[in-house]
Amino acid sequence: MVVPARLCLVCKGRNLCGHSPCPLLKRLNVESKVKGLSESFFGPSEDVFIGRAGYPSIGAGPLGMINEETRINNPQNWLEMEYSDIIYLRSLVLRTKQKENIFSSSRFVSKIQEISLSKKPVDVEMEFKKKPSYRMGFSDIYHPIGPTAELKKLEIAENPKIPRKTESVVNDEIGAKEASFMLYKQGNDVYKITTILSSGALGIKRRLVPTRWSITAADDMIFKEIIKSVKEFPVIDKYLVYSNESLNNHFEILLIPDKWEFENFEAWAPGSFWSFSLKSTQILREYEPYKGRKDYAELQGGGYYASRFAVAESLFRMKRQARVVVFREVYEGYVIPLGVWQVRENIRKAFQSKPEKFDSLKDALLSIDSRLRISTDEYKKQSIILSQKKINDFWT
Repeated sequence: MVVPARLCLVCKGRNLCGHSPCPLLKRLNVESKVKGLSESFFGPSEDVFIGRAGYPSIGAGPLGMINEETRINNPQNWLEMEYSDIIYLRSLVLRTKQKENIFSSSRFVSKIQEISLSKKPVDVEMEFKKKPSYRMGFSDIYHPIGPTAELKKLEIAENPKIPRKTESVVNDEIGAKEASFMLYKQGNDVYKITTILSSGALGIKRRLVPTRWSITAADDMIFKEIIKSVKEFPVIDKYLVYSNESLNNHFEILLIPDKWEFENFEAWAPGSFWSFSLKSTQILREYEPYKGRKDYAELQGGGYYASRFAVAESLFRMKRQARVVVFREVYEGYVIPLGVWQVRENIRKAFQSKPEKFDSLKDALLSIDSRLRISTDEYKKQSIILSQKKINDFWT
């Protein structure tokens, strides 16, 4: 079966074409830089990975940190790194797995929950059925994964350092959304919350959650709590523009003086990973009105939820609300999918800089035009927010 080129752009590895594994991801047979791993492992772990293949019977296990370099393995530190450095860093992370039902309450599941809840890496001892395989794994949602091994035995070699506040949230009989937001308010970043959610430690009907799903779920659940406060804040009084570019992804974030709405554009250049066979840049749009949306953002998937979360988080810190349009241009140098963390961190980085301020939408778009490859006129053709006419627009 011939897969339509645009389907790859929308699908991004979700197997909508019916092929498994994804034909594009299968081409990325990048071999880990790590050699000499044996059938056993002793070292620190601070994260877990839950697969989705075979759901509801899935592969779950801790991620092993192969050497000291892995200790800087935090997406918040990666924006200024080169592709090769990120991939090398991730090649030092060993993925382990054991088949478990999502509702399992086995001792093994309890162990990976303890690892996920600890505020510091936990030393673990692991034995494998055979030596780890070296092929790297890539996704549009989660960051690259290094060598993989099937677990035969897992032991925790020290007491996990679980904060009392975290333990209190986990022990409460509350839903996953409320628990996730409580952890966020305690100062846990979305990455830590994703790990805890994946391990099955949150919610009333607790279950293991595939990492791919938990990343989007965490972005979505925390956003839905943050936005309640954002909608109570005063509206900004000028047009604001924030910009950032890293890892061949360029972002322009336009804040418009009005109540909350959100529109997210992705423009994929020919030669970028998911649009490698397209002849021209493809623009994908997703929109959310003030009252929110109930349907999944099929065209953009996890990137939409990461973008929306990062924007709402920044507005919350500003104690302001606005109509928001995000322009994301993905250039031809984006040849390997790195995960939606780079969307989240690019937007966070943009909001760390002082914004450009304008009195009119026209002037704001002219500034944005000077940095985008695609004219804002092209985006306007699809836009809901930019095509809206407010009384103020006629006077500016």
